[in-house]
Amino acid sequence: MALHKPALDLFLRDHAARTGVCLLILGLLPSALGVQEIATVEQVELQPLVAHVKRVAETMDYLGTPLSPTDKQALEKAANGTDAAQAVAEIQNVLDKHCLIDVHINAESRVKVTQGPARAELLENGWRSFLVKVRNEAGVTAQLVAESSNALPVFSHGKGRGSFDPRPVQTITRRDVADRWLDLGMFNKPPFKPQLSGLELEYRIIQLYSRDSGRREAKISFNVGQGTQDIGFRNDVDILFTCSPSVDVTLRILDERGKPATASFLIRDSREHVYPAQAKRLAPDFAFHPQIYRADGEKIKLPAGDYQVEFTRGPEYVVKRQPIKVSAGKPQTFTFNLERWIDLNKLGWYSGDHHIHAAGCMHYETPSQGVLPNDMIRHILGEALNVGSVLTWGPCYYYQKQFFEAKDHQLSTADNLMRYDVEVSGFPSSHCGHLVLLRLKEQDYPATTVIEDWPTWDLPVLKWAKAQRAVVGFAHSGWGLEVKTDKLPHYEVPKFDGIGANEYIVDVTHDAVDFISMVDTPSIWELNIWYHTLNCGFHTRISGETDFPCIYGERVGLGRSYVKLDGRLNYDSWVDGIRDGRSYVSDGKSHLVDFRVNNMLVGTNGGELKVNRPETVRVSAKVAARLDEKPNDDIRRRGYQEQPYWDLERARIGMTREVAVELIVNGESVAKRNIVADGAIREIAFDVAIDRSSWVALRILPSSHTNPIFIAVGGKPIRASRRSAEWCLKSVEQCWNQKSPRISTKEREEAEKAYEHARQVYRQILAESMN
Repeated sequence: MALHKPALDLFLRDHAARTGVCLLILGLLPSALGVQEIATVEQVELQPLVAHVKRVAETMDYLGTPLSPTDKQALEKAANGTDAAQAVAEIQNVLDKHCLIDVHINAESRVKVTQGPARAELLENGWRSFLVKVRNEAGVTAQLVAESSNALPVFSHGKGRGSFDPRPVQTITRRDVADRWLDLGMFNKPPFKPQLSGLELEYRIIQLYSRDSGRREAKISFNVGQGTQDIGFRNDVDILFTCSPSVDVTLRILDERGKPATASFLIRDSREHVYPAQAKRLAPDFAFHPQIYRADGEKIKLPAGDYQVEFTRGPEYVVKRQPIKVSAGKPQTFTFNLERWIDLNKLGWYSGDHHIHAAGCMHYETPSQGVLPNDMIRHILGEALNVGSVLTWGPCYYYQKQFFEAKDHQLSTADNLMRYDVEVSGFPSSHCGHLVLLRLKEQDYPATTVIEDWPTWDLPVLKWAKAQRAVVGFAHSGWGLEVKTDKLPHYEVPKFDGIGANEYIVDVTHDAVDFISMVDTPSIWELNIWYHTLNCGFHTRISGETDFPCIYGERVGLGRSYVKLDGRLNYDSWVDGIRDGRSYVSDGKSHLVDFRVNNMLVGTNGGELKVNRPETVRVSAKVAARLDEKPNDDIRRRGYQEQPYWDLERARIGMTREVAVELIVNGESVAKRNIVADGAIREIAFDVAIDRSSWVALRILPSSHTNPIFIAVGGKPIRASRRSAEWCLKSVEQCWNQKSPRISTKEREEAEKAYEHARQVYRQILAESMN
């Protein structure tokens, strides 16, 4: 017996009533047979509905899921009809079959949700757009919100802005990750508004993304505000989706020599969707990045379609763009040829970022406690860093510390070294300034078993680390040294109330600091304290860092040091170069190579050039920089205290492609040469009269800065400025006032002696300094 749908409905209901059998369990209800129908709205005015439907059709075109020509013709015919009631019905007849979900808002603003007739089909790693019919009896004008437990995050940062728990509880399980396969969002961009119009009938657009292929079920709910769920019915619906597999795309990645490489890829479709979707990423891809990193021969899965691929390999490479077309049904291969604008390794200079993290801040603390070494090396390779120092610190500390080995990690390559060391951050001494400890042999401070046992101020930690030949310095130097002026140098004493190079002002007098860090805080704040201590005769060096992914999450190696090495790359020589100042810091977009005074290379001979009497010296270097021809006004108009703190664009002269290379003597800019930032390497030279012991450096501010060469005239120490010595003396007092309340009582006496030693040193230097 063949039954038409009305008869079938009657038969099923009657049979269920007589037998008490729940036919839903037997899979015989119309909803399970895919024959759902949506109720027709009759009481709605045609003119606003037609205007709304026009926007719907235009938006579906834009989103890549256009209505068919037949449907568009039917909508046009209905809009021009003379019978308004018939036109309203015809519009619904056209659009309802494209609705995945029907949302009914009753007169009491209660929301009920049922599945619509559209096929529940999704794409692996792809987005699809569906219509949602909204029958709005209450005339609600609130925002229609879609939610799903299957679209919950697959990771958690912990409480607050980021993860800082050394032993975080794991709150997301593998089962949770598997269930959270969906991403969704209502399309609320123009010509749509987030709020409902209040019209009795309208159609909204929901966008759904599937991480997986195969059959997946999702529970999707809707509401228009607190308390609008329907008490008697359900404001959610369970939908079984069929998710078609996407295409395997193999990436062939070749460097400038035609050899296999790892690179950064930013993949977008025509609607600016990023692939793979960031919300569902777990390591090795980071959800806070739009880009991913892939090695030659690796695959990604993409739905069929057109894409724009932006690829590069760190700041020494050109950012290139390449369109690709992925065809359905067969694996495909695309080749990407990297282009390098400068090769520092060929000149004997090797890049490194001494401050990157595998846990904390933008990293998640669950479903794993940060990420693993094989995830971090991918990013180091993809940004062409020769050295990446992964620093274990407070967040997830007890899990991450297992990766410390006091040697290069086994995943290192000949050209890319990864080593795990320590940042003293999230420790009792952190208030005095965070410390970077490189090349440690032991990572646990003596007689400690937990973080809380460590010293409450920095100097003991620095001395302990240096005793094991570690190279040590202060992280993110500018924090706590904030000032309002943009002068450099300046004589305003900052608050010393942060986690940067604060206690440095004391510890440098104990010969306990090898470097302070640059590039990841505002240049004025970082450089000023360094200039003043150099003017007092101290030989502290600078090193570039990113503090990834805390201060900067964009990529590792945003702040870098380039170290001159004789022979092949090795970690010991590289960190020795940081300690000795055989290096310069940079954002990677400008380079000050082979900086010399009277032909003596920076960082050699103890960094000191000895002359018997005042004389004119020759300062030389090879300089290169690369700016886009068109200025980036977005960066140029930002204050120096706004990110990016160091960026070559800030150094651009007017609307030109030129930047200034400045000669710095005792903290003052005494000469400059403009160069075209077109990527070419140019030799540059200055002749400068040195009438007393001084330090000399080059800079392209704020993009790159050399370490200093110290010129000793007649064997005398540098005593360049009484004002610098006075500033340092006042700063010791300010630092003590800020830090001493948090130094433990058992350590207070030793700290008082150390601070008094610093006062005495600066008083002596003040007495010896020139006006």
